[in-house]
Amino acid sequence: MLSILSVVTGRTVDWKSLERRWEQAKGLLREMIANPLTATGFVIVASFVMMALLAPVLAPETGGEPFQMPRNWGDPLAAPLSGEGIFGTTSTGGNILYGIVWGSRLSISISLSVVTVSVLIGTTVGTVAGYAGGSVDEILMRVVDGMIAIPAIVLALALVVALGPSYFNIGVALAVMLWGTYARIIRGEVMHVKNEEYVDAARVTGVSKFGVVVKEVLPNAIQPIFIQATLEMGSVVIIASGLAFLGLAEPGLAEWGRLTAQGQPDLLRGLWWTSVIPGAAIFLWAFAWNMIGDGLRDVLDPERNEG
Repeated sequence: MLSILSVVTGRTVDWKSLERRWEQAKGLLREMIANPLTATGFVIVASFVMMALLAPVLAPETGGEPFQMPRNWGDPLAAPLSGEGIFGTTSTGGNILYGIVWGSRLSISISLSVVTVSVLIGTTVGTVAGYAGGSVDEILMRVVDGMIAIPAIVLALALVVALGPSYFNIGVALAVMLWGTYARIIRGEVMHVKNEEYVDAARVTGVSKFGVVVKEVLPNAIQPIFIQATLEMGSVVIIASGLAFLGLAEPGLAEWGRLTAQGQPDLLRGLWWTSVIPGAAIFLWAFAWNMIGDGLRDVLDPERNEG
């Protein structure tokens, strides 16, 4: 393995450094899990992931599109734990369990894709701006300021309306909306780290600008990005479900926001499960990631580590 990696990368693999980083990561994870709230967050997220992986078993497809609520309706508004399903049915007879299970796949996919794209774009822009400084910094940060100045939900609504109502377009709109936050966070960290002595030492030894950024600056500036990304794993689903609730996703989509919207009229009739259960799924997903994000922030807090 060592020889293969050496050929691919063109350099000797520093296994001791990799092992040290792996041990640090395991130590951080153990410290996070020691916090009961953070551990609870991990359990909830793991439960949703297992639900998504086992979707074909927990809620078998009926021959149609798996992310569309099945058309073989049961009894309308059957209560939870009835013969029609553990979570009951909607006003049109749709199985709420089916929507929760397959909706977990949609929620996980949109969280991962939106946060990944936002982090990549924002980190690249913010790093270039922070390290280059001068006019490059001014131009890039004015673009970021323009993005952040527009209320997030307004920008997302406008983009989805312009692109057309669909869950995919909601994801595109969220990625466009969120990357500016990462750019501003990493820029500030890079501007601080680039003036450290070990960065100057790397420059003196002849390391290229790209090498200095990748090897010295980013590894020491990236921690706040991890915290922000963890927190936004939950907020992405809240916003996406809100937009789907407003009708900006495909009709009949097995998605938590759509299910909540469909069940809203039934609340006044005392039929709480049609909207409360999908709403609870949204809450639990966001709550879990907030607990994980808070735990990660506590572990990575510089003042705490110095103490």
